[in-house]
Amino acid sequence: MKNKINIMKNRLLTAFAVLLLPVTVIRAQESSAELKLSLKEAQDYAIAYNKSIKSAKYDVEVSKYGRWEAISAGLLQVSTSASVNDNLIVMTRIIDMNGVKTAFKFGTTYDLSFGMTASTAIFNAPYIVGIQTANLGQKLAGLNVERAEQDTKESVVMSYYLILVSEESLKILDGNIAVLNETLKATRSMLAVGMAEATDVDQMVSNVTMMENTKSSMERTLELNYNLLRFQLGIAPETRIILTESLKSIIEKVDVSRLLNTAFDVKQNLNYKMVASQEQMSQLSLKMQKSTVLPSVSGFYTYNKSGMGDKLNDLSWFPNSILGLQLSMPILATGSRYSKIKQAQVNLEKARTGREMVTEQLMLQEKQLRFNLANARDQYDLQKANIDVSKRVYTSTENKFKQGMASSLDLTQANSLYLQAENNYISSLMNLLQTKLALDKLLNNM
Repeated sequence: MKNKINIMKNRLLTAFAVLLLPVTVIRAQESSAELKLSLKEAQDYAIAYNKSIKSAKYDVEVSKYGRWEAISAGLLQVSTSASVNDNLIVMTRIIDMNGVKTAFKFGTTYDLSFGMTASTAIFNAPYIVGIQTANLGQKLAGLNVERAEQDTKESVVMSYYLILVSEESLKILDGNIAVLNETLKATRSMLAVGMAEATDVDQMVSNVTMMENTKSSMERTLELNYNLLRFQLGIAPETRIILTESLKSIIEKVDVSRLLNTAFDVKQNLNYKMVASQEQMSQLSLKMQKSTVLPSVSGFYTYNKSGMGDKLNDLSWFPNSILGLQLSMPILATGSRYSKIKQAQVNLEKARTGREMVTEQLMLQEKQLRFNLANARDQYDLQKANIDVSKRVYTSTENKFKQGMASSLDLTQANSLYLQAENNYISSLMNLLQTKLALDKLLNNM
């Protein structure tokens, strides 16, 4: 019997452990959260979770309710009312009837009434323009979301590039440190047999130390770039990010010739859309001021029912109702409306000028960015070729140093030139990616 009880306990514990297993796995995943992202996946993730975009979308929701508020202001409005009066002392009047003055009470002890009023706008020019303004406001809110998404995509791409470039720089530094350590080892061996001087060893140690310090600085920069990407993605600081695209694969996708031949439609640019919408808003503002001089017509219907008597349970009821139209026409405003109309006209001209200025700036920016991209491509090709030359020079100098035909200073200079060539290559690569990104954003290719 005791064995059976133990077996049952073991089975229960096993079942309980199985039930807890998914929770344990989930918690383990949460504690070591990890995201594997391509460049496109990183952009999509940021669009879904970036807080700036969320904030802009809230503004869209507010504009939707504002639009409905503007529409509902001119729709049918219905209200009800009710009242109960207890005339504690009924009003008395003396009336002269054929020379005889007689006192009469006007009213009853109780007065009850209830009613309903319905009204609607039939023609109201400011109301119509208000709806148009609310529609445009909703459109502007949507453009702000589009701008937030575009800026976020650009920031994510830039952070993605910076991480890959930093990792590539670390690989270069690791390779250089490994070579320098081998050279340091060989130099110490040469010192032992009298083929090198102690200063040569000191110079090699200094070179290794300098490279290791540079590597430490680059590692801190890399972590900073990862933190920036985490912020843009809207994820927790402890989340581990793995980039699934390499720098080589991204460079292979850069088609400079195609991008340089892509036509630029300024009206599709987001900055142009924004200033064009601002101009439309100024047009509606002028339209609104002009509409205030027009008459407005509204219709209404009122129904009331009144009960009167000296007892609440014995009242006489009398209904009444009114159906009517109300016309309102402005006549004199002592120049106030005229001044507001003139101000709106000036603001409209200012908005048109602003749109024209932005158009010219965008066209100039397009030409400059195309020039920058072509120049960046040429510099990238040049610096890429220079690496091979600098590496051959360094290898040749290193062989001469090992044979005693070159000094440690010559080797240090050759190493510095090789590192400079690598740095120039990385800089030209980053410049190529940045100029491509800037032109993509201008052409609305994000």
